[in-house]
Amino acid sequence: MHVRFTSCIGMPVIDDLNDEVQGVLSGILIEPDTGIIEGFFVHVPGFLTRQELYCSALDVIRWGTRVVVRDPEAVAPADDRIRLQALLQDARTVIGQKMRTESGKLVGICRDVQFDTEAMHVEWLFPKRWWKWGIALPLSEVVEITPAAILLRDPKKMESVPAESVPTVLPKMSDISDPGFSHRSSYNTER
Repeated sequence: MHVRFTSCIGMPVIDDLNDEVQGVLSGILIEPDTGIIEGFFVHVPGFLTRQELYCSALDVIRWGTRVVVRDPEAVAPADDRIRLQALLQDARTVIGQKMRTESGKLVGICRDVQFDTEAMHVEWLFPKRWWKWGIALPLSEVVEITPAAILLRDPKKMESVPAESVPTVLPKMSDISDPGFSHRSSYNTER
């Protein structure tokens, strides 16, 4: 299934063993070099405390109207996962990062991503400039993600091509050779 992350924020995260709600989805952790989703942040509401926990993408069993994880211990503090410390401290985020072309033109700020819930891989980036959404860009257009910005390939310039040399799908009316042809004559009118 292909989903946009902003539509998933607030989804309940439920463990498969006890069928209990562990929290709600609140964030995403993306590996900036590969576009692979490492995991998700889970907000655990409390009366006087607010806790942000982490769940690895490998622990997600099913994705639908709720996110089902293997067991309750799959949702734990991110500090407990030593392997993630370098990625958590990396300044090269994806969501919230400026998006620029190679020539330096600002496209916007990446405010959303679309990803495949089975492969856990980002497919599209959604820039936003002020309050207006830009055109979605595939991950294949990303050249590099730096701490300053997501660098995108420059759009190719459209070359001017004479209209006569552009192939057409439908023939022109002057190209139809049978002047007696009528679309009604091809139907059987006998009853």
